[in-house]
Parts: sequence; C-alpha cells; structure tokens
Amino acid sequence: MLGLAAAVAAGYVPVRIFLDMPAEFSLGALPGWVLVDLAAYLGAGLVLLLGALTTLFRATAGAILLGLGALLAIGALLMEPLSVGVPLARFADAMFTHGGFAMVDRVGLAGLAVLVLILALLPPTFRYLRYRTPSVPMWAGQEAYSSRGW
Repeated sequence: MLGLAAAVAAGYVPVRIFLDMPAEFSLGALPGWVLVDLAAYLGAGLVLLLGALTTLFRATAGAILLGLGALLAIGALLMEPLSVGVPLARFADAMFTHGGFAMVDRVGLAGLAVLVLILALLPPTFRYLRYRTPSVPMWAGQEAYSSRGW
C-alpha cells in the first residue's frame, strides 16, 4: 500500500510542473537535465505502481520493482536541485519556505521512498511473497484415505 502512495506522490511532481507551464512554453525549451529529472519522476511512479500491483498478487518481482522504483524516486529527488543549478541547501530552504503543497509532496515522497525501499528488501517480505498455500486441502486422520466412499 505504501508503494501505491509513493507512486502517486512521484507522479504528482511532473504532472504539476506540466500544468503550471504557460501555454506558449514547450518542453523543448527546458534544459536537458530538467527533462531527465521529469522522466525519472515519471519512471519512478510507473515502476512503483507496477511493483505495488505485482506485490498485491504475491509475486517476488513486485518487491524488486518496489526497490528499484524507490531508488529511482530518491535519485530524482536528489537530482532536481542539480538539474536547475541550485545548491541543495538553497533548494531545500526555498521548498520549506515557499513550497506549499509541492514541498509536502516531495518530503512525503522522500519518506515513502525510503520506507518502501527498506520494507521491500527485508527478508520477511520475500518469505511472504514466496509462500504459496496448498491448492488441495490436506485431510488428516482415518477419513483421509477411506475406501468406504468408493
């Protein structure tokens, strides 16, 4: 469930940036690193969404996808100030003083990404995902192989 929340938080950042762009502004006018950062956010959201849905179906690949998506989200968060050429401390100060919901989203994404990364790569998670319930119920006792029903 945390993977789904992290996927929504990662997808919110580029969508909000696209919606805030003026109509006469195009993506081609953005610097290359900003486009890479936006693609990293979108990729992280997609991988986290696929990992969360796959984990709901108890597939081991879901935990691996969640871990990769969390790493991608953390990388996108760290690359954002570098892509616009602002020192990290100044970017963080601007986000916390003038950020509004964008700041809350990025801080929430950072917390969720770290939590998802830790929980997805824990050994109990893989044990849970590998465990399969028996498809045929096991009967015990004398009734298990009784020939009276034949």
